[in-house]
Amino acid sequence: MDGPIIKVSKIHSDDEMKLAHKIRYNVFVIGQKVPERDEIDQFENESFHFLAYADNTPCGAARWRFTDKGVKLERFAVLERYRSLGIGSALVKEVLIDIQKQPDAKGKVLYLHAQLSAMDLYNKFGFKQVGELFQECDIDHYKMVK
Repeated sequence: MDGPIIKVSKIHSDDEMKLAHKIRYNVFVIGQKVPERDEIDQFENESFHFLAYADNTPCGAARWRFTDKGVKLERFAVLERYRSLGIGSALVKEVLIDIQKQPDAKGKVLYLHAQLSAMDLYNKFGFKQVGELFQECDIDHYKMVK
């Protein structure tokens, strides 16, 4: 049986942003017990947001932004029932393509804070673990750099 038709697009409307926030809320706040105040942060408006669809159903979200350390990829979230279908990979791929299109991103370090369960995904795209294990919102992470 074939998998779903996966589409990832950059968010351009408030309605799409609400869908992304709902996905992130389900994954992080409900699923991983991240405090709601930590999930939506002060970087929402300066970030570039993405929404993933499986057969036209919104099921994943991600964002990236410029920081003083480079370009940070973050908030990768896929609803539980849509995991292992390639949606996470599609999100990473589209985010990386978008970053490459930005003149201000040229020459900057790409990095993220990866939960242990997602490290293999990011490895596939050339990200490498650096530094020691740390906790963010009581969840183990490693910094990964590309």
